[in-house]
Amino acid sequence: MKKTYLVLLFFTCIFTYAQEKKTTPKKQIVEASCGQCQFGMKGNGCDLAVRIDGKAYFVEGTDIDKHGDAHAEDGFCQAIRKAEVVGTIKDTVFVVTQFKLLPKSTK
Repeated sequence: MKKTYLVLLFFTCIFTYAQEKKTTPKKQIVEASCGQCQFGMKGNGCDLAVRIDGKAYFVEGTDIDKHGDAHAEDGFCQAIRKAEVVGTIKDTVFVVTQFKLLPKSTK
């Protein structure tokens, strides 16, 4: 009986440790724009994309039209903007849970 409790305690500790090691996505500042117009990605039409560490990913969880007119002077098809995002990369897509377009730089 003691061995059974010991084994259960061992697996409980392992399971608890594994749960604690899961990382939650953190906020990060990325480049955001039209994947086709600004990042040269293949696709049909205009789709929102982000560039993280030099690599572009199409975005899932929001779309290009939710952040203003993409074809305006400062829109995603005309400019690369900064955005504060929370999400994870899954395969070749950035799955976003938060997306906040940052104010245009005044440089």
